[in-house]
Amino acid sequence: MTLLEAEIGTEYIIEDIVTNDDELDSFLFTLGCYSGEPITVISRKRNSCVVSIKDGRYNIDKHLAGAITV
Repeated sequence: MTLLEAEIGTEYIIEDIVTNDDELDSFLFTLGCYSGEPITVISRKRNSCVVSIKDGRYNIDKHLAGAITV
């Protein structure tokens, strides 16, 4: 399932990130968003999700949230 389908407040392990953009992959890696890392959806808004990765909270758009498989 993707982050768009994940339950709010439940911790998941990132299985895969499917993008065609190397710069985006590199950026996500610097945030700690890569396979094997835990991630939690904190809240959802109309066009975005707030997620917790390691000790940080980030707002990601729905297209990116749909690319992250947990």
